[in-house]
Amino acid sequence: MLFLVRHAESIENATKHTGFYEDPRLWTGPAAHALSRDVIGLTPRGFLQCLWLRETLRELTGPEPVIYTSQYRRALDTATLALPGLPVEVTALLNEQHYGAATYMTKRELYATYPEGAEDRQTRKHLWTPPGADGESLACGVLWQATAFVDGLHTASSTDVVVVTHHTAILALRAVLERRPVTELVDEARVRKAPNAAVLVYEQVDGRFHARGTAQPDC
Repeated sequence: MLFLVRHAESIENATKHTGFYEDPRLWTGPAAHALSRDVIGLTPRGFLQCLWLRETLRELTGPEPVIYTSQYRRALDTATLALPGLPVEVTALLNEQHYGAATYMTKRELYATYPEGAEDRQTRKHLWTPPGADGESLACGVLWQATAFVDGLHTASSTDVVVVTHHTAILALRAVLERRPVTELVDEARVRKAPNAAVLVYEQVDGRFHARGTAQPDC
């Protein structure tokens, strides 16, 4: 069985319109990205969600699942708190979408600096390709990472795998696992995205993955 877990609530999630997102921005894009990746941890609610995950995953998985996370602290903290004492494999293939030169820019700054991409950003959101060498679209860069990750899952079918990652990475992983267009999943997420600490369950049958339900915290 394969379990996709969106990391528990982080300080960045809880301060969506302040902190990194305050206008004018408090940090440059590269500095904010480094803080987001390496420093920003979980909220008290996020810690409660990890306790919920500990009980939930204990019921859903075998005693020693294989655990993968992104390189971001909030994913690592979620995994180590929810599955204490177990080894964790960290991979960049599970990182969230990188917005390149546009990282943490306000829309005002983005449209003024890169006017040629304004319409694309306004109409396609996660499907646009952000400017700069590191900019990656969900439909290409993140989807490629998700495909490479799933292709690299060579564990035995009897071994449970837990993947702790981010909203955009989960959309890409779902596109691969469920064989659905990314655009369809993005449209669904605009209505309702998977909440923090949600668990998506997949079963591998004859080499293909099939969705088997979800579990969501009540905190």
